[in-house]
Amino acid sequence: MAPLITLLAVTLLLRLAGTLGVKPLRSWRVSLRGGLAAMLVLTGTAHFNGIREDLINMVPPALPYPGLLVTLTGVLELAAALGLLHRWTAPWAGAGLMVLLVVMFPANVYAAVAGIDFGGEPATELLPRTLMQLVFIAAAAAVALPSFKALGNRFKARRNRRKAASPSSRGGLPARVLDNGH
Repeated sequence: MAPLITLLAVTLLLRLAGTLGVKPLRSWRVSLRGGLAAMLVLTGTAHFNGIREDLINMVPPALPYPGLLVTLTGVLELAAALGLLHRWTAPWAGAGLMVLLVVMFPANVYAAVAGIDFGGEPATELLPRTLMQLVFIAAAAAVALPSFKALGNRFKARRNRRKAASPSSRGGLPARVLDNGH
């Protein structure tokens, strides 16, 4: 539950700062990037502190090298947090985070179904954990997808400009012939 609270609280605080006049934080998307980054710092550092063993126990037995997987996912979460902080890398970090959240979800399912303790308490039940995971994925998508859509629109516009400027779009006649009043 702490990751969800962190995501929501930091996003809302940053958005409030934007409302109060901090120009870079006027956008919901920028505030959401900050909330996701804070959440990922919280969850990513957990892979290396006192609850590391609990995270290793969450890895389904069918997967090899659980300690390595926990280290790898922790590094990826921290890298995503850094990537979310810059507008040029944020869409890629958001897209990578969506994939990472989907790939890591089986560990949450296993923890809920197998009744594995996490931090001395039972893991979150499957339905609430699934809903939280969907919120995290939706937040990452809200960061990534609009930027990729805008990028796609720019490529389409460039392609259309090139197509309009090509000789074949003017009936095969060179531009100088059309410019001579013919």
